[in-house]
Amino acid sequence: MINIRAAEQTEVDQLAQVWFDAWRDAHAQIVPAELARLRTFENFRERMQKELRNVRVAGSPGEPVGFCVVKGDELYQLFVAAPARGTGVAAALMADGEALLARRGVETAWLACAIGNERAARFYEKCGWRRTGTMTNEAETSEGTFLLEAWRYEKTLST
Repeated sequence: MINIRAAEQTEVDQLAQVWFDAWRDAHAQIVPAELARLRTFENFRERMQKELRNVRVAGSPGEPVGFCVVKGDELYQLFVAAPARGTGVAAALMADGEALLARRGVETAWLACAIGNERAARFYEKCGWRRTGTMTNEAETSEGTFLLEAWRYEKTLST
């Protein structure tokens, strides 16, 4: 069984490293070079610190292997460290994030997926999410908001 829990303040650097590495694996080659340039470790660390209260983590305390961030009615982020991919961690994080959204009364959740991130798209669809079209996603950077076209996925949740 995979342990999913709230993030701890002491894990910010480790979680930022998971995010930085996994984002670069999945996005660096498919997003505009300007956005990739702005996605530094420090950018991920600042964003992790800002979202920490919304972060759910897979792994033992002090040893995070993945995380998801739930924000409003959005599954905002979901990333897993390379060694933990294919182990069920992503599915456990997804199920936890969906359950949290449902407990908050969200009926239809959504998420944004970078256009071209086929691995993530297949995973979302396997989890019952459906692509509803494209949208302009507002990516937060150290230089302000970066507008990026993304695929929009939605899922009706059981409340």
